[in-house]
Amino acid sequence: MVNTYSTNLPIPQPVPKLSNNVFDLFSLKGKVAVVTGASSGIGYAVSEAFAQAGASLALWYNSNTELVEKAKIMAEKYNVKVITYKCPVTEEPKVKETVEQVVKDFGKIDIFIANAGVAWTKGSLINATEQGVDESEWKKVMHTDFDGVYYCAKHVGPQFKKQGNGSMVITASMSGHIVNVPQFQACYNAAKAGVLHYAKSLAIEWTPFARVNTVSPGYVETPITVFANQELKDHWRRLTPMGREGVPQELVGAYLYFASDASTFTTGSDLIVDGGYCAV
Repeated sequence: MVNTYSTNLPIPQPVPKLSNNVFDLFSLKGKVAVVTGASSGIGYAVSEAFAQAGASLALWYNSNTELVEKAKIMAEKYNVKVITYKCPVTEEPKVKETVEQVVKDFGKIDIFIANAGVAWTKGSLINATEQGVDESEWKKVMHTDFDGVYYCAKHVGPQFKKQGNGSMVITASMSGHIVNVPQFQACYNAAKAGVLHYAKSLAIEWTPFARVNTVSPGYVETPITVFANQELKDHWRRLTPMGREGVPQELVGAYLYFASDASTFTTGSDLIVDGGYCAV
């Protein structure tokens, strides 16, 4: 049956039974979290924070096998269950297969952090064309940063619906809100803008059974920014009111909020963590 616009009030969702203790609200004990792009940077920082909060972890990586050993250390250090999965988010059959395997291994998925992404480093569209950069570079960014999120949502969504609950948190970017200068990256900006609206749309579609939110980082010291030389980074800092890049640990609170019971009345939201860049 196709849903049509109605002036009737929506069916109210049940009020969750919540603890009066704020630490309990932010606890992830008993929850299973998937993190894509977990090998380094924001993904790894979020994974470790979730382990500290008590979550069992299914950590996805593409090519960085260092995560396998790091996950063993994490599991022992925080006394939580951690399993790693090699899963390129650009390959839909593999995404579907891995979601199913995570459910087999853990019994459920409470939280899904769609974090995997790549940067555009080829400059302006015209210059890239003049320099012979073919459309495979464009497709690489769009396929990873947008289609990868689509595939993850497509296959974790039914699991959330089956369970009757779930929280998906997607790594967007301040680049979905503004146009970065002086570097040109129309491809990346467009992908992240698409992710923001896709997440808001899913939030409405999934209201009866799950929440969807996004985190929009600004300039953060991670491997994704290795393309930037010192001159470019100095320019970024001049445009950022706080005068510096962030570090991954400064983002984990945003992800923890959206993932935990502290945000059970929050869906379709985006939290910008950018040192004030977008406020100027």
